[in-house]
Amino acid sequence: MNFDLTDEQRGLIEVTRELLERQSSVEAARALIDGPAGYDQQLWHKGAELGWPALAIPEADGGLGQQVIEWALVAVELGRGLASTPFLPTAVVADAVTRSTVEGRAELLSALASGTQTATWAFAEVGRPWSVAGIQTTATRDGSGYVLNGAKASVQDADSAATLLVDAVLDGRPARFLVPAEATGVKIERQHTLDVTRRFCDVVFDGVTLEGTAVLAEGAAAEESIARSGQLAAVLTCAELVGIGERLLEVTVAYVKERVQFGRAVGSFQAVKHKCADMRIWSQSCAAATYFAAMTLDSEHHDSAHAASVAKAYVSDAVNRLAGEALQLHGGIGFTWEHDLHLYLRRARVGAALYGDADHHREQLFRAQALASA
Repeated sequence: MNFDLTDEQRGLIEVTRELLERQSSVEAARALIDGPAGYDQQLWHKGAELGWPALAIPEADGGLGQQVIEWALVAVELGRGLASTPFLPTAVVADAVTRSTVEGRAELLSALASGTQTATWAFAEVGRPWSVAGIQTTATRDGSGYVLNGAKASVQDADSAATLLVDAVLDGRPARFLVPAEATGVKIERQHTLDVTRRFCDVVFDGVTLEGTAVLAEGAAAEESIARSGQLAAVLTCAELVGIGERLLEVTVAYVKERVQFGRAVGSFQAVKHKCADMRIWSQSCAAATYFAAMTLDSEHHDSAHAASVAKAYVSDAVNRLAGEALQLHGGIGFTWEHDLHLYLRRARVGAALYGDADHHREQLFRAQALASA
């Protein structure tokens, strides 16, 4: 695959980075801690004007007709800037809706593409794996409609989303439903997580009544759709982690050039140089694995499930090693609340766990290899 960026992709990166620098997204993220707002709404509206949520939505549906790699490039910049936006969950829902024939599809995609509405994916359940086998939420038929019961965890920005994409078990098979966040029986409560700059929620569905048109997919189609959403969410999370790693490398190299010990900048010491070199290798390797995985999601000639699991398994570990080295090289100041380092470290830790941690994705790779060898 060709990893060279096009002029349009370079332009997308430049305008996104410029916007994030102008909006001081790290300061904005700090202002959100324990505040009433779930995300930086001003930044999100300006990002929507740049086309962030519309990038990979087809032009016929009000989008820009680009590919997943463009979404990944934006996610990298959002990670670098520690931006707090509903970009990732909205992109995942938009992708799933794009590949469906659900009623109201055009109206929902138009709202998501323009940024006037946000959506989120309610998939994970407490103590359950990040796979179809982990779904215990149930949907039962009720006349021409359905009744939804169960609970989801770690649902990003659920308390500000207009629509929830909910995966449940219907007649013993997976099914996907579009659920209005304001529907009767939907209870949303904020979680207290390690990442203090973003909002994750517990969502309970207590006898939620849905119309028959709420079904996005069921059976084999739902399994395929869920797999696609999991791969996309993992890749975009990896992209955000790539941005975090790049930023941590930048600030660490700048710091060790300035910090003086024994009359010399600590960056001149051979041991420190080796650590920075390792950090750069991890950063570049993470980018390569992530960009390849993003491109496979729009390619029929590569195994996207394999590429996504390789990327998530490697990046989850590597970025956290990189963050650990950044913390050590900053010394005492890196442990303070006032320094931004811990905010990036917190987000890296949470990102490594979301949509399957390294162990989960290694197991997926081993299972796939075992099936191929059988």
